[in-house]
Amino acid sequence: MTMPFTMTSLRGAATEAIATADLDRKTGLAQDAATRWFERRISLRSPLDPKLPDRPGRPEKPELVPPTAVKRRSLHSVKGRIALLHAIAHIELNAVDLALDIVARYASEPVPHSFFDGWMQVAFEEAKHFRLVRDRLRAMGADYGDLPAHDGLWQAAHQTRNDLTARLAVVPLILEARGLDVTPSLQAKMRETGDLESAAVLDVIYNDEKGHVAIGAKWFRFLCAREKKDPAETFKQLVRINFRGPLKPPFNDLARAEAGLTPSFYRSLTAVSQS
Repeated sequence: MTMPFTMTSLRGAATEAIATADLDRKTGLAQDAATRWFERRISLRSPLDPKLPDRPGRPEKPELVPPTAVKRRSLHSVKGRIALLHAIAHIELNAVDLALDIVARYASEPVPHSFFDGWMQVAFEEAKHFRLVRDRLRAMGADYGDLPAHDGLWQAAHQTRNDLTARLAVVPLILEARGLDVTPSLQAKMRETGDLESAAVLDVIYNDEKGHVAIGAKWFRFLCAREKKDPAETFKQLVRINFRGPLKPPFNDLARAEAGLTPSFYRSLTAVSQS
């Protein structure tokens, strides 16, 4: 979907996409900006770039509630599968804004252009995921916004807004890595219920998310190497400061390792809880 494009820089386009509450426009701008950036048709930044908003643009619905107020339902009912897909759509929408925020917020960081290539690839694919899940919800007689959702993902991003290394530790290496842990069982449960269409959507998401965690791990290690810091120890320190609660097993050790996230990063954090 090609969108009317008013920005001449990647930072400006990413900021515009974050700010808009029109979700078709947001995902369209994210993908269009990524395509133009890959083709080197826009600059990284411009003096005319708008200021990043404190929060991403959102439609009136869904209502945002505390995580404990979001009900869990059995996947053996259509309502339960809709509730799961709605939660995944919300995660994927936040992931679009998080990838764009890394690009826009850190456009002046001394990192190679390939850093922005990686995160715009993530933004492009997260936009694809949101659309796939929303299309599936609509095919089931529902839509994104029909159920409440929680705001934990954006709060995690806000907590790390002043530290790129901390952002990489929390968003791709905790939150996205968690998707590698839980998605295989969800795929299997969808197939057990006969919902092969939803399982196929989860397949696409799972395969792409491995790459997203790998991009996070690559650049986390790059920043640690530049500062002559041990990546696993730095990860643990940043998690203790910036993430509430222990990391929860079970872990998909194989998928995590394929993405460059070895057990030395996270195993010792499973029993650590923060106040």
